[in-house]
Amino acid sequence: MGNKVSIGLLGLGVVGTGVIKIIKDHQEKLVHQLGSDVQVKSALVRSLDKERDVSLEGTLLTTNPDDILNDPEIDIIVEVMGGIDQTREYILKAFSTKKHVVSANKDLVALHGPELQEAARKNKCDFYYEASVAGGIPILRGITEGLSSDRITKIMGIVNGTTNYILTKMDKEGSSYDVTLKQAQELGFAEADPTADVEGLDAARKMAILARLAFSMDVDLEDVKVKGISNISLDDLKYANKLGYTMKLIGNADFKDDKIEVDVQPTMLAKNHPLASVNDEFNAVYVYGDAVGETMFYGPGAGSLPTATAITSDVVSVIKNMLLGVTGSQHLDPHFDKQLKTADKRFGQYYVRLHVKDEVGVFSRISALFNDLNISFKRILQNPIIKDENAEIIVVTHQTSLENFQTALNQLKDLDAVIETKSYYKVEGDAEK
Repeated sequence: MGNKVSIGLLGLGVVGTGVIKIIKDHQEKLVHQLGSDVQVKSALVRSLDKERDVSLEGTLLTTNPDDILNDPEIDIIVEVMGGIDQTREYILKAFSTKKHVVSANKDLVALHGPELQEAARKNKCDFYYEASVAGGIPILRGITEGLSSDRITKIMGIVNGTTNYILTKMDKEGSSYDVTLKQAQELGFAEADPTADVEGLDAARKMAILARLAFSMDVDLEDVKVKGISNISLDDLKYANKLGYTMKLIGNADFKDDKIEVDVQPTMLAKNHPLASVNDEFNAVYVYGDAVGETMFYGPGAGSLPTATAITSDVVSVIKNMLLGVTGSQHLDPHFDKQLKTADKRFGQYYVRLHVKDEVGVFSRISALFNDLNISFKRILQNPIIKDENAEIIVVTHQTSLENFQTALNQLKDLDAVIETKSYYKVEGDAEK
C-alpha cells in the first residue's frame, strides 16, 4: 500500500463532489489516523466540460470506466453513480481486479447485495455501503459493530426524508398532499418523478438492507410489504392529532420465533414515541435489542456532505483493514434461514375510518362484526357528515392479527350500513389521552 492510498470515483455528482471535499479538507486527520495520504486519483464523469464546485487538482476526469477499473494504482473504488445493471458489472469487475468497493447505492445493495458481498469475499476484497441507508447516520455500522454482541429483535425507522418532509408540512401547515409535494419538489426535497419516495419503494430498499444485517438472514426486496403516502388525506391527519397520534412513513422489521416480517407503511405513531418528533427531511432508526433495550440513531438522511461523511468513514475502515491484512473477512454467511411470518402471526393495532348511514343500530352491527373476529376497540369517534346526512365513524383497535383485520375489512364491504371504508392505517404506541 505504501504511504499513499488511491481512490477511483465512479460518479462526480453532488455526493461524489462531497467525497472529494471531505478527503481534501480532512487530509491531516486522515494521515494521522492511517499514516497514509488519501487521494482521489481519478473520477468517472458523463461530461469532461461541466463546471464543478470543487477543486479537482490532482484528480483525472475520464468518461471511460476502464481508466479506473483497470488502473493498478487504484486501491479503492467509491461508487456514487447510481443505477443497477451497469453499476453491478463495474463493481464485479473491480473485485476481479482486487479493488475494494465503497458504495452509496441502496437500489443495487438491496437487489444484489449478497452476490456482491460473495464476490468481494472470493477476491479478498472489502465491500462497504454505510451510505446506502440513512445518509450520514452510522446505522449499519451501529448494527454490525456497535450491537454485534446483542440479538436485535425489531427495527423501526423513518428512512426517507422526502416523505417525512411532506407529512410534516401537511400536519403542521394543513396543506394538501398535492400542494406539499409540489413545494417539496421546488425546494429540492423531492425528485421530479417522486414515485420511488412517495410510494415507499426507496424506504423498502433500505429496510431490506437493514433487516438483512440486523437479523443475519437473506432478506429480499420482494419480502417487504409496501404502502406509500399518496392517498393520505388531511382528514386522517386531523383525526390522528385528535387521538394523540402523528402520521409517519415507518419502515418496520420484526424478528420473533425465528420468523420475520418487514414492511413500509404510513403509520399513526403515538406523539410520545421518540420517532414522532423526527420532522422535515431528517431520518431516524429505532433499534430494539435483547440486552441493550431501545436505542435510536438520528440525523440527516441525505445531502452531499452527510452522505459523503459516511462514504469516507467506510473508506477509512477499508484502509485500516488493508493495513491489518484482513480485507475480505468481514462478510459472514446468514445465520438463519429465511422464514416469513404469515398473516395470522403478524400483530398490530389499526385505525379505521368509515362512512356509514346515519341510522339507528349501525354502530352495533359494525361492533358485532369486529367482535366476531375477536377484535376489540380501544378508541371510538363518531361525527355526522352534514352535507350528505351520513356519519363518519373512526375506531382504533386493540392488538389483533393482520389476518383477522383483513377479514374485517372484507366483511365491512358486505354491510349495507357501510357506505365506504375511507382509510385504514397501522397504529404504533399508546397515545396519551
